[in-house]
Amino acid sequence: MYRVFIVDDEPFIIEGLYDIIDWADYGLEIVGHAGNGQKALEALRHTPVDVLITDISMPVMNGLDLIRGARQQRPELKAIVLSGFSEFEYLKEGMKLGIENYLLKPINVDELSSTLTTTVAKLHSSKTDSLLDAYGKQILKDNTLYRWLMGQIAPAEFRERAELLGLSLNQPYIAVAVLHLQRGDSGRLLEKLNDRLKDKESYAVFRDVDGDLVIAAALPHWVEGKREFLELMAELGEELEEENPVQIGIGSIGQLPDEAVLSYEEAKKSLQYFLIYPEHRLIDYSLLPANERISRPEFPVVWQDYAKLILAKDKDQLLARIAQDFEDMQAIPGVTPEYVQDAALELMVRFKMTLQDIKHTEESDLFRQGFDCIRNASSYTELVEAIGDVACRVIESLVKDVKSPVVHQVLRYIHDHYAEELSLKTLGAHYHIHPVYLGQLFHKEAGETFTEYINKYRVERAKEQLVATNLKVHEIARSVGYWETGYFYKQFKKYVGISPTEYKSLH
Repeated sequence: MYRVFIVDDEPFIIEGLYDIIDWADYGLEIVGHAGNGQKALEALRHTPVDVLITDISMPVMNGLDLIRGARQQRPELKAIVLSGFSEFEYLKEGMKLGIENYLLKPINVDELSSTLTTTVAKLHSSKTDSLLDAYGKQILKDNTLYRWLMGQIAPAEFRERAELLGLSLNQPYIAVAVLHLQRGDSGRLLEKLNDRLKDKESYAVFRDVDGDLVIAAALPHWVEGKREFLELMAELGEELEEENPVQIGIGSIGQLPDEAVLSYEEAKKSLQYFLIYPEHRLIDYSLLPANERISRPEFPVVWQDYAKLILAKDKDQLLARIAQDFEDMQAIPGVTPEYVQDAALELMVRFKMTLQDIKHTEESDLFRQGFDCIRNASSYTELVEAIGDVACRVIESLVKDVKSPVVHQVLRYIHDHYAEELSLKTLGAHYHIHPVYLGQLFHKEAGETFTEYINKYRVERAKEQLVATNLKVHEIARSVGYWETGYFYKQFKKYVGISPTEYKSLH
């Protein structure tokens, strides 16, 4: 769990934030709150916090000064600002501090949810260290452009922030390229790209939550703009080859603003095709043979059905579906061997992307042999067998994790270290598994979320101490892992039905 601290001089705002969001669903827990910046800063000196949500206008110390002070103790702290006023100066100052978002009161729950999702994704990312090295304008730029290309920001808000950030995307067309770094420092590469493209006013460079570098270019002309964009991406690939080799995926040219999201999706998907075409430095999604053919309406595969079978881990039905679909494909009038092979390769890419979405980690080795077998298949039977073999490996990978002892190891670790700071991030690093996927596995095997289990376990240990010792409530709270006594009271009453003090008086 990542730890959240809330600061606002209006108690009903704090209470509302506790209630309007199911924090555990985001992998977050509120560990404390305060009514002004000074009290918050004092609390933060002994309370580990990952995300600070603060009002701007408060007595004693305002939110911006609080962020500055808190960052001296914890430079990587994520900050989300609340305000009852749309003050440009406040927003500009917040941008300099590298805030995640500037939310106006009354708080829009959807916007807060979107901001929390993006913030947690950054914290989860395996490349978080490089993302945390730079603050200020680039971080707000990363956040704004990523939310824009994910369709998570309203047009009016985006225009306002683009103007503030000096982004010039006022052209009719959009092209997006995603650069996946094969080795080297993404922070240095970001600096290189910003320097290389500094004269391109309608180009914007940022990092997404996967740590990939994204170039979004607003283009005045479709044909000429696309040609220049592709030439520039090819030049970048050559320039970076020796020191920072990259794989470059390019989405289709689209119209602004409606097709920006699609271009980014296609650019990200293009990266998956480097397993099929490892000799390429750049892949343009619009030129992929698989894309041209498999998009035809007569293609018999309904991917949603495959995805459901994968999630259900139904190997027999999945194999039967593959055999039936490729048998149907053979019956398509005018079908060619190349068409069938391209369809099989496309299916492999979708298998890989689905497994990556579920497990939040790449398993390229699992698919390399399958791609080679499909490319080298000399008969329809060999082709279907190759697809079926990869499908079985995908299911086995998921089944293996469900039966994996890692959750049992995590449970033992919780029982031995429940008084310490525990989170999916730290345990994921300890057991070499992605925190998001660990949370999913834990929920499946334990029957409840990671946060729920820890809170229940800590409350049970607290009940024992309330009966057997003369320790004060705040001492017991600390001894079972709660830094903030108010939060301990809230969790205790949630699971026991009465307060710790009332429970102690009954025993």
